Amino acid sequence: MIDLRSDTVTRPTPAMREAMYRAEVGDDVFGEDPTVNRLERMAAERMGKEAALFVASGTMGNLAALLAHCGRGDEVIAGDRSHTILFEQGGMAALGGIVPHPVPNQPDGTLRLEDIEHAIRGDNVHFPRTRLICLENTHNMCNGSPLTAEYTAQVARLARAYGLALHLDGARIFNAAVALGVDVRQLTAEVDSVTFCLSKGLCAPVGSVLCGSGDFIAAARRARKVLGGGMRQAGILAAAGIVALEQMTERLAEDHARARRLAEGLARLPFVHVAPVSTNILYFWLDQAAGLTPEQFVDGLAERGVLLLGRENGRFRAVTHYWIGDEDIEQTLRACAEVLGV
Repeated sequence: MIDLRSDTVTRPTPAMREAMYRAEVGDDVFGEDPTVNRLERMAAERMGKEAALFVASGTMGNLAALLAHCGRGDEVIAGDRSHTILFEQGGMAALGGIVPHPVPNQPDGTLRLEDIEHAIRGDNVHFPRTRLICLENTHNMCNGSPLTAEYTAQVARLARAYGLALHLDGARIFNAAVALGVDVRQLTAEVDSVTFCLSKGLCAPVGSVLCGSGDFIAAARRARKVLGGGMRQAGILAAAGIVALEQMTERLAEDHARARRLAEGLARLPFVHVAPVSTNILYFWLDQAAGLTPEQFVDGLAERGVLLLGRENGRFRAVTHYWIGDEDIEQTLRACAEVLGV
C-alpha cells in the first residue's frame, strides 16, 4: 500500500533499528538512562534551549507544557484550527482545568496580532487569567504552512508586553525550517517552550521532545509523571530519536518536492482543486461534477493500493514522507485518474 494518510505511518529506518538494538539503557525516571539523556541534550541544543524532556507523544508534550505554564482556571490563547484545540481531546481542560480561548487561524496558520491582543484578559475578578499563547509550526490544518521567525518574534513581543508565555507546537518544526531555508533555532529563538515530533517525518517509531528553560523542564517533568509518562529503560526508543536528529532532518526537502509533484499532477486532473503546498502536507477537494462522494473517492483509491485521509468539508489530505518515493507519486496520480474515470 502507498500510505499517504500521515507521516505518522513512517517506520524506523535500518539505522534506527540497529541503534535501538545496541542502545545503552538505565532508569529514566531516576535520570539514569544515558541514551535518553543524550537525546535530551541534543534536542535542547538543536532548539537553542537550556533543557529538554523526552515524552511519549506530541499530545503529551503539549499537555505537559500547558500544565507547567498554567494553573487551574488559567486561560490559553490558541488558534481555532490548531492541533491542541481540535485533536487533543480537550486535555488542557479535562486534566489541567485550563480554559482554552480559541481565536481564528488565518489561511497561512498565523493568528492576527490584533485578535491575540483582543483575547488577552484584563485584571478582572470575573475573568480567568490569561497565561499563555500557543502557536503551531508547521500548521497541519492550514495546508502545512510554515510560520516565519519574524512572525513568531512579533507574537513573542506581544506576549512579553502582557507578561505571558509563548508555547510552540513544533511537531513538524524541521519541515518548517527546511521549507523556509533557515536554521531551526531561528524559528524557536523567541518562544518559551517548544515540542517537536520524532515519529512523523523523522521516522522514529515513538516520541516527541519538549524543550525550554531548566526550571520549565523541571516543572514539565513533574507533569509528565502525573500523566503516566515516566518511562523506564526508554533509551531503546531514544536511540531512534538520536538517529532521527542526526540523519533525517535535512532530507525533508525530498518530501516537500514530492508533495509539490503530487499537487501539480492532481491540478491537471478534471474536477480536482488543490490548496497551496509549502511542505509535505497536501489538501485537495473535488467539485460536484466529479459525481463522487468523498467516501467513494477514498474507497476507490484504497482498492487501488493508495491510502489517504478524508477530512471535514469534503477535503482530502495526503502527506509525503520517507517511505514515499517518486514512483509512488506517479502510481497515486494514475489511481486518482482511474477513480475519477479520466
